[in-house]
Amino acid sequence: MKVLVLGASEKLFRYSNRAVRMLCSYGHDVVAVGRRMGNIGDIPILDRVDSCVYFHTVTLYLNPSHQLLYYDYLLKSRPHRIIFNPGTENEELKSLAVNAKIEVVEACTLVMLATNSFYEA
Repeated sequence: MKVLVLGASEKLFRYSNRAVRMLCSYGHDVVAVGRRMGNIGDIPILDRVDSCVYFHTVTLYLNPSHQLLYYDYLLKSRPHRIIFNPGTENEELKSLAVNAKIEVVEACTLVMLATNSFYEA
């Protein structure tokens, strides 16, 4: 499954870093985008999203004030679902996504992977 991690960080203690590593360990094709370029293992952290790429799932690790930059991309690219991890909940983006027929999940990607519920949605 192709997954976009928005808000990726090189810092090992960040949940976004753990999510990238865990998604990779589960065999997902992961693209990491963050505010600063770098690497998480072999995965480069990009500073922008390629508008031509389709992602099944987008998992957010950006607070709502930083999500605004990606509204247009998310709504036009129409991923199957967007996961709002704790602290990223955003009623405006959630409403826009639901209206665009994008599934919205408010949950923790790490917990979803660990409990095998990542695949159910």
